[in-house]
Amino acid sequence: MKLNIAYPVNGSQKKINIEDKNKVRCFMEKRIGQEVEATTLGDEFKGYVFKITGGNDTEGFPMMQGVGAPTRVRLLLDGRSGCFNPSRDGERKRKSVRGCIVAEDIASLQLIIVKKGDAEIPGLTDVSFPASKGPKRASNIRKLFKLSKDEDIRSFVIRRELPATDKRKAKSKAPKIQRLVTHTTVARGKALRAKKAARHTKASNEAAEYAKLVAQRQQAKAKRSVKVSSKKVVAK
Repeated sequence: MKLNIAYPVNGSQKKINIEDKNKVRCFMEKRIGQEVEATTLGDEFKGYVFKITGGNDTEGFPMMQGVGAPTRVRLLLDGRSGCFNPSRDGERKRKSVRGCIVAEDIASLQLIIVKKGDAEIPGLTDVSFPASKGPKRASNIRKLFKLSKDEDIRSFVIRRELPATDKRKAKSKAPKIQRLVTHTTVARGKALRAKKAARHTKASNEAAEYAKLVAQRQQAKAKRSVKVSSKKVVAK
């Protein structure tokens, strides 16, 4: 069985291949999401506690959370159920998935170190890979560097260095800050609000002028009808 172990604290990951089935018996009949003490893996894993996050069987079918079976089943899946990526809205498909219970025919398991043991695991707990990307939302950047709302955060964006290759020179990339409020955005908002208020004022003035014109025409029409009726009375 292959064990893909991740250590989120250091951002590291390592794959371990274990041929002896007796060593991985601590994972048997355990479910996805359960925490397991790695007592049977060996002395180098003494004190470690792993959390099962997923796995695949020998044919490559993935384990699915919520399916309480140690075997393979066929389910009607959609985009919200997982283990299926629909190509159009509302598409459903019947697919084969593994249950969330670990059995002997599981070929690989995905694990996360929840509790570190006494000894270091070479290539996993003794190395560190810092996050290459920082926050991009303005509030998260202020929270990370403990900045006030008056300080400019554009100089605190974490840049990512890209090494030189045969086709490009060495350069750095930085994300576009989201929800950043600057003097330009404030002025743009004021201009849009002023433009909207001007449209409302213009529309109300035009409506008042039109109502006044309609009233004048109605008065003129009423006067004409009175004159016509008076002429008819005189003629009789």
